[in-house]
Amino acid sequence: MQAHHAGSARQWRETAKSVESMGYATLYLPDHFSDQPGPIAALMAAADATTTLRVGSLVFDNDYRHPVVLAKEAATIDLLSEGRFDLGLGAGWMTSDYDKSGVPLDSAGTRIERMHEGLQIIKGLMAEGSFSFSGNHYQVKDLEGTPKPVQKPHPPILLGGGGRKMLSIAAREADIVNINYNLQEGRINRKMVRTGMASATDEKLAWMKEAAGDRFDALELSVTIFVATVTDDRESIAEAMGSGLDMGRDEVLAIPHFLIGTVEQIVDDLRARRERYGISYVVVPGEVAEQMAPIVERLAGS
Repeated sequence: MQAHHAGSARQWRETAKSVESMGYATLYLPDHFSDQPGPIAALMAAADATTTLRVGSLVFDNDYRHPVVLAKEAATIDLLSEGRFDLGLGAGWMTSDYDKSGVPLDSAGTRIERMHEGLQIIKGLMAEGSFSFSGNHYQVKDLEGTPKPVQKPHPPILLGGGGRKMLSIAAREADIVNINYNLQEGRINRKMVRTGMASATDEKLAWMKEAAGDRFDALELSVTIFVATVTDDRESIAEAMGSGLDMGRDEVLAIPHFLIGTVEQIVDDLRARRERYGISYVVVPGEVAEQMAPIVERLAGS
């Protein structure tokens, strides 16, 4: 489940406890400058409020923190949560974050290259011994990363994206790959949503398989849900959405980022998508956590 808001310390703790009690495996937070808590402090608070719930970033923007700093913060969360942390990392995409903060928005290729270097540094600093790195964007010299994480050799690495370059890196480097829209638009619009269609997802899987080689079967594939509605009339909802997206009803219902229907229909859809794509990890929006709880109960651990 992915949360976005924390009105108070008490409310945030209760959110984490509720998510855990409903059977969700992980509480994720994004990393934006909009109305959301800072992910590092909030994830640690959620871990402190629970006992089994995992916490994670979906995803830290590499451009907002030097990888040496992020490696220390991530290892600390993993240590203090007793190994319940997933480390999600991305190259950044939302142009409004960059425009409003003044952080330079470089080309997608530069941001992805910089993120890839940052990932090598984070992994290196979480390993034993001193670490050095010399790249186009970062220089690290004889640095011992401390503290060391509980999970070895590092917390599960989550990378995601919808373009070939990012998904290829994820297929080679990550433990969890979040299959997403192609984010080159820099904002959510109709064009971006169309990059999440079933046929586009098939193409993304082909890129990943080519890049991953023998390690593909060891990857955990995930998808973030952006539309989730439990309803007895999914056809009408899908038709209405399709008119705005220039898609047919069946095309809307086949989008892996949408869950629309009765509990039984959604359970069937998720099973079908696992069979077609290999997706075994689904991240739903926090505002529908209770609505989706019966589906979690049916599918958790299956």
